[in-house]
Amino acid sequence: MVDSDGFRPNVGIVLCNAENDVFWGKRVRQHSWQFPQGGIQHGETPEQAMYRELHEEVGLHPEHVRILGRTRGWLRYEVPQAWVRRDWRGVYRGQKQIWFLLRMTGSDSAVSLRASSHPEFDAWRWTHYWLPVDQVIDFKRDVYQRALSELLRYLSRDRQGRPVRLPRPPRQDAPGEIATDAPEAEHAQRNPAPAALDPAPVMSSSAAAESERALMQAPERALAACAGKANKFDSRD
Repeated sequence: MVDSDGFRPNVGIVLCNAENDVFWGKRVRQHSWQFPQGGIQHGETPEQAMYRELHEEVGLHPEHVRILGRTRGWLRYEVPQAWVRRDWRGVYRGQKQIWFLLRMTGSDSAVSLRASSHPEFDAWRWTHYWLPVDQVIDFKRDVYQRALSELLRYLSRDRQGRPVRLPRPPRQDAPGEIATDAPEAEHAQRNPAPAALDPAPVMSSSAAAESERALMQAPERALAACAGKANKFDSRD
């Protein structure tokens, strides 16, 4: 389902814990990390799509989270046309997204990356609120910055209405380096699997680009016919 401007409706999910760290997922068999996201199916509201994607990609149910807020309007990013299948070039431009900020109310053990028969992630960790802006692939960076900036205000008070300390944007110590005021406490989480999962690397832009290019060229992830069939790239990226 692509609109008249070539953008597919999509939801993005920022899941935070009590310390305001955010869920950061490693894509299956790739050195590429991102927030959970996915396409809005015909007849779904953005909130319904968010809960469906939350379960499919992270294994959580509504009782495991609380909605803190959402972006007011669509945030768009364009996919480089060189990575779009030839028969979709000029028709498909990218994604338009509504972003939700969720508070994890259950325990970390509730996360299951294998809730779906087609898992999106094979590892995850809690990471500093702003770090994904630096680590995500280039063409999603502006949307991540805008989404996190807009959603930040919803973290200003806890459930009882008491003020809380907001995560500061990281300072840039040197080109390509991100520093925060306190050491980042990341808790690498893994689902049991026959083979050892990759460690949690810091994704470079070049590595991310190669991962996204491979994804776009994979037949099973390619965009479906213009008739409106959804595919993995449309619904996941």
